[in-house]
Amino acid sequence: MNAPPSSNGLAWLRLIHLAALLVVSLGLASQTRAQADPPPLVQLAPARPILLETPGEAMQADAGEYARMFDVPLSEALRRLEAQEASVPLIDRLAEAYRERLAGIVIEHRPIYQIVIVVTGSPSPDTQISLAPYDVPVILRTGALATRAATLAAIEQHQADIRAALPSPPGMGAHPRTGRLLVVARAGDLDGDDDRLATAERLAAIAGVPVEVRTWGDFDANLAVEAGGRVVGSTPPDTRQFVCTAGFVVTDGTQTALSTAAHCPDELAFIGPGKDRTPLTMIGAWGARYQDVQIHAAGMPLDPIFRADNDVRGRPLVTWRNRASTRAGDVVCHRGERTGYSCALVQIVDYAPPGDLCAGPCSATWVAVSGPKCKGGDSGGPVFLGTTAFGLVKGESATSGTCRLYYYVSTDYLPPGWSLLHAPAPSQPLPNSEP
Repeated sequence: MNAPPSSNGLAWLRLIHLAALLVVSLGLASQTRAQADPPPLVQLAPARPILLETPGEAMQADAGEYARMFDVPLSEALRRLEAQEASVPLIDRLAEAYRERLAGIVIEHRPIYQIVIVVTGSPSPDTQISLAPYDVPVILRTGALATRAATLAAIEQHQADIRAALPSPPGMGAHPRTGRLLVVARAGDLDGDDDRLATAERLAAIAGVPVEVRTWGDFDANLAVEAGGRVVGSTPPDTRQFVCTAGFVVTDGTQTALSTAAHCPDELAFIGPGKDRTPLTMIGAWGARYQDVQIHAAGMPLDPIFRADNDVRGRPLVTWRNRASTRAGDVVCHRGERTGYSCALVQIVDYAPPGDLCAGPCSATWVAVSGPKCKGGDSGGPVFLGTTAFGLVKGESATSGTCRLYYYVSTDYLPPGWSLLHAPAPSQPLPNSEP
C-alpha cells in the first residue's frame, strides 16, 4: 500500500457522533449487506461515551510507554517516536541507494538514539551519511556477511532442507545487524551439548550463507486459545468458546468489515462492554504461507476507528506502514484481549515462524516483536503506533509460559481487493523527512 493522501483535517465531531453508535473497542467493522432483509443485530453501542483520541494524543500515549521502557523524559520519548515516523521516506531512499549491499536497517535506542544502515563490505569505521529530522544521526555501518536479498533467497530455496536438518522445524529470518541467516531453534534441538556454533556451521553448509543459531523459546503457537475477551466463537464439533481480538476496519470499496486472524473460529460473535452478544458473518479467510487474515461482517457500516487501550478510548486510523519500510528497532504497540495495551521493539522484519503455523511452512514475511506482553486470545489484534497501522497479531514464541516474542502479519497482506479504511489525515501532519 502507499500512504494515504493528506486532507484539510479530520471531521472529529462527525467521528465522535458515529463512535457513540459503534464499537471502537476492537476496531470492529461491518458491511452493508447486498441482500434484502438482513438478520436483525443487537446495536453495537458501548456502555458509556467513547473518547476519541487525536493523532497527537495517541502519539503522546505511546510515548509514555516508550519513556517507561527506556527511562527517558516524556519529551525525549515523543521526539524519538516522531523522528521514527518522519524518517521513513529518507531511510527508504537510502536503502534503495544501497540496495546491492544492504543487509538491514536497525534503529538503536542506547547509548544514543540513531538509525543504522548495515551493508556488506570490508569493516571500516561507521560513517555518518545524513542527519534525519529531530537531530537523529543516520549511520552507514559496513562489515555485514551477506545481503538481505541473499539471505532471503537462501530461506526460499533451502527452507525445507534446513527444517529437515533439525528435530523440530525452526524459525528463520534475515538478521539485520549481521546479514546472517538467523535460525531460531528449540532448546535441545542443537548439535551436541547445546552447541550453537557447530549447528550454525552445519546449517550454513546447507543454506550457502552464514548462519547464526538462537533459542528464543520452547513453544510456538497461534494466539487463539480460551481466554476472557471480546470476539468469541467455536469450531464444531468442539463446543468450547475460543477468544480472539479484532483488528482494523477494512473495505473492498463497497462495504466495510472487521479484520481478525484466519486461525480464529469461522463463527464469531462480538461481546460488547455490556456483555451483549452480536453475531458476525464471515466473508472469507486467508491463512496460508504469508497471510493470517479473516474478514467478518457485522451488519452496519463503521468508521475507521480502532481500540488501542480500554473500552472507552478509540483512535482514528489515519495511515499505515508497509513492511518494506519497517525497521528492526521500530517501536510498535499492540492491543490484545488477554494482555491489553503494550509497546515493544521490532526484532526481525523478515521472519518465518517455526513449525507449520501457516497451513504448512511460513514464508519469511512476518514481523517479529519483543515480548513479554502476548498471550492466547490476542490473535488478530491491531499492531500500531499512534494512528498508524502496522499489522495483525498472529502467534508467539514462549518459554515456560513467558512470551519471548510475538509476530504479526503486515497489513500489506490483506486479501486481494481489501484495504484499510482510513480517516483523513490531520491538518497538522508530523514534519517530513525530506533532506
